[in-house]
Amino acid sequence: MERITRYNAKDCTIMIGGVYITGVGEDMITWAKEESFFEPVVGAQGDIIKSEINNNIHTLTLSVQPTSPQLGYLLSLEGRKDNFPVWCINKELGLRHGGEQGAIQEAPEISQGAEAEDLEFTIMVFDGVTEAI
Repeated sequence: MERITRYNAKDCTIMIGGVYITGVGEDMITWAKEESFFEPVVGAQGDIIKSEINNNIHTLTLSVQPTSPQLGYLLSLEGRKDNFPVWCINKELGLRHGGEQGAIQEAPEISQGAEAEDLEFTIMVFDGVTEAI
């Protein structure tokens, strides 16, 4: 018998600096590691060296609606000197990613036209991890 897994976007919680973020946009979040875990080098005779890359930086792209109750809070984090914790958890999928040292790398582009458009915050997480929970 095939296993059917359930997914619901409402199962994902996003906490930034101890504040739960609601009113997320359609794309919600993306999470990406900045570099590979290793870089292979092959010598002239075929010997391989696997050079480990010790870079734990990840990027969280957070999409929020312009009506998000936490939009003002997120805007207040722009340009801060001190870092803040960033965590995204989905218990149904058994995933947790984030870190204790995050900072907003890029401010969102704000567009006001015929339709309300989502705002995207780019948050760099210097000690990023992805874990099964």
